[in-house]
Amino acid sequence: MAIVKRAEGSAYLAPLTGFLLLFLGFPAVVNLVYSVSTVSFETLRSPSITGFGNYLVVLTDRDFWRASFFSLRFGILTALAECLIGLFLAIFLAPLLAKRSVLMAPLMLPLMVAPAMIGLMYRLVLHEFAGPVPYYLFEWFGDSPAFLDVNNAFRTLVVVETLQWTPFAFLLFYVAYQAIPLETREAAALDGASALQVLWWIELPLMRPTLMIAFFIRFIDGFRVFDNVYALTGSGAGGSTTSLSIYIYQAFFKEGAIGKAVAASVVLFLASLAVLYGLNWLAGRRRT
Repeated sequence: MAIVKRAEGSAYLAPLTGFLLLFLGFPAVVNLVYSVSTVSFETLRSPSITGFGNYLVVLTDRDFWRASFFSLRFGILTALAECLIGLFLAIFLAPLLAKRSVLMAPLMLPLMVAPAMIGLMYRLVLHEFAGPVPYYLFEWFGDSPAFLDVNNAFRTLVVVETLQWTPFAFLLFYVAYQAIPLETREAAALDGASALQVLWWIELPLMRPTLMIAFFIRFIDGFRVFDNVYALTGSGAGGSTTSLSIYIYQAFFKEGAIGKAVAASVVLFLASLAVLYGLNWLAGRRRT
């Protein structure tokens, strides 16, 4: 009987396993080969394996570490801002949304727009010479900051990313907040707990798994950001807004350094894998 069940389980898993091997495993093997090869668009089918020189080039490239620092800083700041604002909105708007659930639709509108379109839209709106925002600021106050120059571009990108993806965090937190049993709040109120005490000692601890998941999802998404940054500022003046994804894109398509680009993507993948492994290890220790 156990053998039959094991065979049935293998049969159920076979399509998924085949899919992963075909669409993920094969490209991963090809990328590993390219990362240790001298390869160009003309020699894609016959790369020349030369060792780990591509990794050495990447790890000794100041632009790579500059892009890594940009992505890390951008991911942490946007994830924090989105989670804090989303948590505030979820708690503050919960009574209103309980009575007028239709208001949830306009709050989710930013999620329906492609990030590249968001980048293009804000590029037009904030353009130093043609944008309406700088124009009216200059008309009303006599001066306007250059939102997309080297000094302000990073802050502008953080604000744009936060405006688009805060609704995602808000939606997760609102669902988690609504899932807290009403009896728990009523029992705390009967014991004399204030609303702030209920929030700090009961509601936030119950929402902690959702808070952590939302933060790391948004951090990962911010760390690998490409489309809206590339559409809004590109690599920026002097490479000031070059994320890791843009660094890999430029190495691949503009420089034609396929081996270098793939090596950088492998380093990024290994770093992400190490972070995820560390998080799983911490979660396991916490459960224990």
